[in-house]
Amino acid sequence: MHYLLGTVCEPSPSLGFNCSTWNIPHGDSTLAKIVAIANQKGGVGKTTTSINLSAALAILGHSVLLVDLDPQANATSGMGIEQPKTTVYDCFTGRISISEAIISTKIKGLSMIPSSVDLVGVEVELTAAPNRERVLRDLLENLGENFAWIVLDCPPALGLITINALVAAHSVLVPVQCEYYAMEGLGWLMSNMDRIRESWNPLLELEGIVLTMYDSRINLARQVSEEIRSFFREKVFRTVIPRNVSLAEAPSYGQPALVYNSASSGARAYMELAGELLNHGKTSTR
Repeated sequence: MHYLLGTVCEPSPSLGFNCSTWNIPHGDSTLAKIVAIANQKGGVGKTTTSINLSAALAILGHSVLLVDLDPQANATSGMGIEQPKTTVYDCFTGRISISEAIISTKIKGLSMIPSSVDLVGVEVELTAAPNRERVLRDLLENLGENFAWIVLDCPPALGLITINALVAAHSVLVPVQCEYYAMEGLGWLMSNMDRIRESWNPLLELEGIVLTMYDSRINLARQVSEEIRSFFREKVFRTVIPRNVSLAEAPSYGQPALVYNSASSGARAYMELAGELLNHGKTSTR
């Protein structure tokens, strides 16, 4: 594995960043690491994290597949994809192969499988299907050699789609907003991950917890951050995603914040998160 040496990534004039100063794995991997971005609470930054972390990994030279598993399709529109001809719904229902649903994005190295509101019907259509919890895992098995990372943007509920994501994933990255009910939501997710391990995926790991929408001026945000770090310790990423205007505006332009405003604090935070993920991440050999 090749490394870029140094301490910081500077924005380039054309797009994103010139990665000349981080000690970050750059490029090649022979087996995809599948990471589910999940939290049963809504509005915590799952889709923002899925889009911008995927973009950051691609900018750092890794081949990435972003899979939108939310029927709201916010990751799809947030990447500037409108009314796709094929979606992940068509893969779940067997209408097409998963490779036929992959589309390129404007970021080199980043591909995507879009979603649509049709995905709502999957839970009904797969009710009687054998091994219905393993459908996504079976679909992704043939893509491992084509990508270094597969990022799964999960819906904010533990339905069949999220269960499929957790069964398919090697690890779970949990965005947590620094607010009053944060620990309660984390408790639910940890309990459900235990159930997934017991029933379908014993190797599922907690990749880490990332604090999002952080505002250091708010006492509650600081208190929640301290509480989460004291409880989960090394499983909490050092990088904190700030509350940032560019992160909020970028989806309306169909762009990751790293493209919309690469100099913003939000974009830089996701580059730092990607670097941290790469430096402690391990590629599964499942």
